[in-house]
Amino acid sequence: MLEGMYVENIMMHSETRAYPQYPTISAGVMPGTQSLYRYSLRESSYPTLSIVDKITDGQGNYIQPGHYELAISDEKDFLILIQGKQPVAIMPVFKLEIETSEKSQIMDSKALKRKKKQDKEIAKTNKKRARSGMPPVNEEEEIFQEATMEYNSDGNYYLIKYERGDVKAWSAIKTD
Repeated sequence: MLEGMYVENIMMHSETRAYPQYPTISAGVMPGTQSLYRYSLRESSYPTLSIVDKITDGQGNYIQPGHYELAISDEKDFLILIQGKQPVAIMPVFKLEIETSEKSQIMDSKALKRKKKQDKEIAKTNKKRARSGMPPVNEEEEIFQEATMEYNSDGNYYLIKYERGDVKAWSAIKTD
């Protein structure tokens, strides 16, 4: 009987439990309640690239495994690996494709009229949602984005493909 009471009293404290009721970070703050999470900006508008292995070159430089955002420079001649809003690596683009068929549709007068009509409908819907206390409809259009990386053992390099909207770019990282 004494052993059971002792174990019950010990297991009441979250520090000594094998599996706490909810995960905590330092100082006992629950994840998601910090201002960093509650008032953070939206997700990034860049595709995410996951690197599994450490990538090294012959000069002692390396890229750690992890999740990176992949961005393209304004001139579209470099791909930039970003982690924590800091650039980690800059790679030259050797192939670039920009699809122009969507641009011709934007200049079309019928497409412009459809866009104005959709904007009016969204504004009307948002007014109704505001009256009932609901958040507004997201007006941003979803853009297809993808970043992939594959290893080519013949040339001993990693091929990186960036795709966002109508822009496709390819780059490579040579390994030793």
